[in-house]
Amino acid sequence: MDSLTQKIREIASNILKEGRVDMVIGFAKGTIPMTTKPYMARTPEQVENFIWDKNCTLNLANYITGRKEKIGIIAKGCDSRNIVNHIVENKISRDQLYIIGVPCSGMADKHNPDELRDNCATCTHRNPVIFDVMAAEPVEEQKIDDPFADVKAVEAMDKDAKWSYFEGLLQNCIRCYACRNACPLCYCPTCFVDESGPQWVGKGQNKTDIQTFHFLRAFHCAGRCTDCGACEAACPMDIHVRAFTRKLNKDSLELFGWEAGLDITKRPPLDTFNPDDPNDFIK
Repeated sequence: MDSLTQKIREIASNILKEGRVDMVIGFAKGTIPMTTKPYMARTPEQVENFIWDKNCTLNLANYITGRKEKIGIIAKGCDSRNIVNHIVENKISRDQLYIIGVPCSGMADKHNPDELRDNCATCTHRNPVIFDVMAAEPVEEQKIDDPFADVKAVEAMDKDAKWSYFEGLLQNCIRCYACRNACPLCYCPTCFVDESGPQWVGKGQNKTDIQTFHFLRAFHCAGRCTDCGACEAACPMDIHVRAFTRKLNKDSLELFGWEAGLDITKRPPLDTFNPDDPNDFIK
């Protein structure tokens, strides 16, 4: 990890000195053990604060939305896929970015540092899908026999069991919106939960309002989610937030052969129309 940190610092320093970018977005040491924080270096001297380790869990694509500068950004596989989403959805242009690709063997679970995070354990895109320079050689991609085994277990439940399952997931939600704020897809100027005219959901701890927030947020991510795990990593109540998007990712793959964020020339299936799209679900 130390050699990779040094290579990241070297590349970042060079592109700042050469004037290719106005700043570089990466990771710096966090304020508590085993954490990192996003860090923006604007001078070659500041790149010495960059680090790379198993705790670089945040998705840095969250910090390029709508920016006007020329930006260098450190990107592991899931970060790069969300950068693709941003380019496709016109939140930033490819010409503004200098992407420093970092191959990733997975991030550490915040409760058990010797284990990988759940989403990393099933990740099949560990290497950046888009980059200008790689900071290291690509790692071998994982071969997962059944990446959606968790979703299939829920699908096998009857409707009452499914409802109880999701009610149980949300019983400790405090509506802090950390999942939304950490998600690189949640960049609406005003979130539907904050609308007041009309008001879609209440502001209290009403169970229906909590459920409405999580289910609607998940549907907003349909065909766009890269399963980066930023939502889960940010949740202070350890809610398995990914359970709400995993089913949608599985459906996107099975119905449309689609995985989000792999190609800057293609738009997500729910953003396009094809006469041959499956429609047997229409009653």
